[in-house]
Amino acid sequence: MNWSLRACGRHGHVTYAPTEEALRGRLRADTALGEAWRCLRCGDFTLGEPHGSGPAADAPIVLRGKALRDATILRLLAVFRWAKGLLVLGAAFGIWRFRAHQNAIGLAFDEDLPLLQPLADKLGWNLEESGVVHTLRTVLAAETRTLTWIGLGLLVFGALLMTEGVGLWLLKRWGEYFAVVATSLFVPVEVYELVEKVTWLRVVILLVNLAAVLYILLSKRLFGLRGGRAAHEAERHETSLLEVETATLEATLSGHRHHHAPATAD
Repeated sequence: MNWSLRACGRHGHVTYAPTEEALRGRLRADTALGEAWRCLRCGDFTLGEPHGSGPAADAPIVLRGKALRDATILRLLAVFRWAKGLLVLGAAFGIWRFRAHQNAIGLAFDEDLPLLQPLADKLGWNLEESGVVHTLRTVLAAETRTLTWIGLGLLVFGALLMTEGVGLWLLKRWGEYFAVVATSLFVPVEVYELVEKVTWLRVVILLVNLAAVLYILLSKRLFGLRGGRAAHEAERHETSLLEVETATLEATLSGHRHHHAPATAD
């Protein structure tokens, strides 16, 4: 997939007119329909006036190629975090509501459970030894203080997931660190749950989180890996169309000066 063309098709081209004449000439073309400028993202010429102008050093760094692919993956992770955060916040709200009506729900449970006994007998389901019934009774018997702390814990956890999603969606460096640290902290919990009982859902969640941590660590060069922040910024600049054209222009001029340099006498 050409990530640059895909982004331009969705968001439009990005053009810029540098004040440096030599570089400006490499990005501009005259056509029968008027002037055209090269898009800083996909490299194609597009008709019309440039979206911005000024020194080449002030031009925006437009994500293209591999950087665009990485941005798409990070934003998919952000959506995953938001979805998980909403579920956790929904659970916190449910506990808060349950806490306010715990006694009434407990009475209704005790009254309605015997009504299920005939159906359970036909299905061969022992209600008294059912894990689901046992869990419900444990929850119904929980102290108000315990429910309060659980609700607060879920609220904080949900807020952390939503914050992590914002950082990843905005492609912020702090969001990447936040995602790696926060996800790593919960990996031992997920491993413990998997040891307690193996389910496909738990396996998938663990693998997704491990893959996300490794991907962000290596691709974004966090904690000094693969050259750290300096190497990450250099990689971004290397993929910039203006940087590429500037380097090509300098190489051309250097070769031209070398070709016409006077020969030294022996």
